[in-house]
Amino acid sequence: MFEIRRYDSSMASLWDGFVRTAKNGTFLFLRDYMDYHSDRFVDHSLLFCLDGKPYALLPANEGSDGTFYSHQGLTYGGLVMSSHCKAAKVCQLMRELNEYLRSQGFHRVVYKHIPWPYCALPSEEDLFALVNVCHARIVSRDVGSVIMFGQRLPFSQSRKGGVSKARRLGLHVRESNDWPSFWQILEDNLWRNHRAKPVHTLKEIELLKSRFPEAIRLVATYGGERMLGGTVLYETSLVVKTQYISACDEGKAIGAIDVLFDELLGLFEQSGKHYFDFGTSNQRESDDLCDSLIFQKEGFGGRAVCYDTYQWEL
Repeated sequence: MFEIRRYDSSMASLWDGFVRTAKNGTFLFLRDYMDYHSDRFVDHSLLFCLDGKPYALLPANEGSDGTFYSHQGLTYGGLVMSSHCKAAKVCQLMRELNEYLRSQGFHRVVYKHIPWPYCALPSEEDLFALVNVCHARIVSRDVGSVIMFGQRLPFSQSRKGGVSKARRLGLHVRESNDWPSFWQILEDNLWRNHRAKPVHTLKEIELLKSRFPEAIRLVATYGGERMLGGTVLYETSLVVKTQYISACDEGKAIGAIDVLFDELLGLFEQSGKHYFDFGTSNQRESDDLCDSLIFQKEGFGGRAVCYDTYQWEL
C-alpha cells in the first residue's frame, strides 16, 4: 500500500512542507533543526507516501548494533502524521515499516512517541499500532511537568516566597541575547552537580537560534546588569518548553528562577499558548526521579505528562 522512501537532502522542501501542516509536527522535525548534528548520527529518516503523496514521516537514525531509532537527537520524535491518518492505515504502515526494516538488516526498533500536548489533533494511532502490530513494550518512561493554561494551579509557598524575595531585591526579567553568560552559568551548574555537559554546545545553540529566531528564546533574571539565571525556551504552536533552566548560586538564594517563571507564566497565559512544559525530571543514568528538579517544577504548578520510549524486535 505504501511507498517508503529514505530521506535525502533533495527531499528537504517536501519534508518541511509536510511537517508544517502535520497534526503533530513541531519545528524540531524541520531539517534545519534535525541536521545541525548530522555529523553525530547516520540519518535514516523515512517518508511514507500513499497515491504519490506524503502520508506520514518518521525522523530516524541507524544505530551501530542493528537498531533503528526514532531520532536519538530529538527529545521526542515518533511518527509525524497528517490529519488524514487513520488507525487502520497506520497499522498497515507499521506492518510495511517492519518489512522494510527487516530488508535493510535491522533487528530492533526503539521508538519515542510524541507527547500529547504537542499534538494539534488526537494523534495516537501509532500507539495503537505499536501494541497491536509490533507488540512493542515500554522500555523507558520519563516524566515531564506541564501546566495547562486556563487550569493553572497556584505556586507552592516556597515558590511564592522566592518570588517575594526577588521582587524586594529589585530583580528584573527580560529577554536576552547574552548566550555566553547563560551558558557559563549552565555549564558550571551541570558540571558541579552532575559531572555533565549541556546537550548543545554554545556554538550549536547560537546556530539554532539564528535558524529559528522566533521559536528559540533566552529569557533571564538580572540583578542590575548581572545575569543571575535564566531559561532557554522552545516555542511551538501550542507549547512553550523549557529546554534549559539554570541560575548561579546567588540567583538560587534570592529567587531568580521563581520570579522568572512568575513573569513568564503570566505572559504566556495571555498569549494563546495551551501548555507550558518544564521538561523531564529523571536522572540521567536511569528512569528514577531527580527529586529536587521535580519539586521545583511541581511547585510552579506543573503536573505529570509521560515521555515514553518503546522497543520491539523485528
